[in-house]
Parts: sequence; structure tokens; C-alpha cells
Amino acid sequence: MDLKGLKFSKMHGIGNDFPIINESAGEVIPEADKAEACRFLCHRHFGVGGDGVLFVTPSDVADIGYRMFNPDGSEAEMCGNGIRCFGDFVYRKGILKQEKMTVETKSGIKTIEITLENDEPVLFKVDMGTSTFKTPEIPMASDMDEFLDSPLEVLDTTFNTTAISVGNPHAIIFVDNIDEIDIDKYGPAIETHEVFPEKINVHFVEVISKNEGKMLTWERGAGVTLACGTGATSTAISGFKLGLFDSEVLLHLPGGDLKFNVYEKEEELGAFMEGPAQLVFDGEIQ
Repeated sequence: MDLKGLKFSKMHGIGNDFPIINESAGEVIPEADKAEACRFLCHRHFGVGGDGVLFVTPSDVADIGYRMFNPDGSEAEMCGNGIRCFGDFVYRKGILKQEKMTVETKSGIKTIEITLENDEPVLFKVDMGTSTFKTPEIPMASDMDEFLDSPLEVLDTTFNTTAISVGNPHAIIFVDNIDEIDIDKYGPAIETHEVFPEKINVHFVEVISKNEGKMLTWERGAGVTLACGTGATSTAISGFKLGLFDSEVLLHLPGGDLKFNVYEKEEELGAFMEGPAQLVFDGEIQ
């Protein structure tokens, strides 16, 4: 695998950081090399550093296509912070100069609305689509149709857990004080718990009020991250379903804040996510 000359941009969405590569005109990294390349690119000592790698791709069903790979080389369905970075990149680089665009992802077509200031993209509103709490669809090995605020035995304790998918799977755990949670201990234990056959993203959440909360994240395939957009979306929807949050909620993540508006569509719950993205630098592999 030779990545010499590979051009990329480094971006972050409230601390969730990604190298992003333009393959809208054709493949830059061969498919057979993508997993290894992404492991290298995400390495914070020998590579660029990142919580994942984003690819801009062509699409036959949307304005543009999107792929994301985790630091371990596995491909993810979607990333909420990543898709805001994606929207910034394709607009800023002139790949797609539209203030509203549809994006094909592995978890369906998403719509991004961009707020501009002096033709600079500053804020991104994304319809994250609808969710499911059905355990077979997450997937989760459980006799329960939905696993809502239900006890899950993990190592030496039991957490009341809500399982949800917004195109990728999440375990939401509401606690009294997230500062007392040892996420390095419990995060990987829940991620690889036997009831989650495809592993799961893990979020510990503290409710501040009906319209505000804060959270910590352990991401599947990545570990502790400063932010997770799909996780925050899942948190907003789960909190609303459990009566802990109103439909409008501000969530504080270690890297920054995200706003959500939860809606109901055909008896399913979805959410709009709004937040920033930031270009850090452009680079080339030497």
C-alpha cells in the first residue's frame, strides 16, 4: 500500500476529528487497501490522526455519496459529526456548491442545510432520519420487543439501558452523575457485551433539565471520543421517549454542544441535529 501523494483535509465537528478524502471523481484508495489505509491515517503517532476517515463518493440516488471508516478499519453506517464535516468540505472545496444537499450514506439518504456567513459555511442542520427501538433491528439478543431503561448486567454492576438504532446501534444509559462513571472500564465491556452481536456505541447521559443534558461517549471501533453525532441524536430521541427530555434539547459533549429537535414521523421518532464543523488544515502524505 503506497499512499504517497494522497491529498486530504483534516476536519473536526466539536472535537470529533477526521481526515476526509475526495473520491467524487473516482477511486483514490483502492477498495482492497481502504481498511489498512484508514488504520494508518487514523493513527495519532504515525498517521494523520482521527476518529475515522471520511470519503466523498459519487451517488446515483442523491446529490453526493458518503462513506466512513473507523480507526480499526471497519466501515461505519454513518457519523453525525462526520456528516457535518462532509457538508463543509464538499461546499468549501466546490465539489457541490449547494446550501441544501442530499447525501447517500449506508444508513439512508440524509439532508444537510448549510448556514452561510460571507459565503463561509458556519452551521449545519441535518435531518438524521427516524430511529428504531426494536431489538432485532439494532440488533440485540433479547426476548424483549424494545429494551427501554431496562437492567443490563455489566461486569460488577447493572445499568438501566436503552437500546436504539439511528442507522447504527447505540446503548443509552441515564445516570445521576457522569463524572462518577469509569468509561474506560464500562465502555468496552458494554460495546462487546454478548447481547450486542455487532457491538454497540455506548453513551452515559446526565439530565440537567427537560431541555439540557450532558454526555460521555465510547464509540464502537474507536474508543473514547470527544463527540458522537449519532450518539447525541440517539440520546435526544431516547430521552424524549422516556419523558426525560422535551422535543427541543441542547446536549453538552466534551468537544462542544449540539442542538436537537425531535419529531414523529409515521409512528417513529426522528431528529434534526444542528451544529458546527471546522476545517483544520489541508495536507498531503509524503
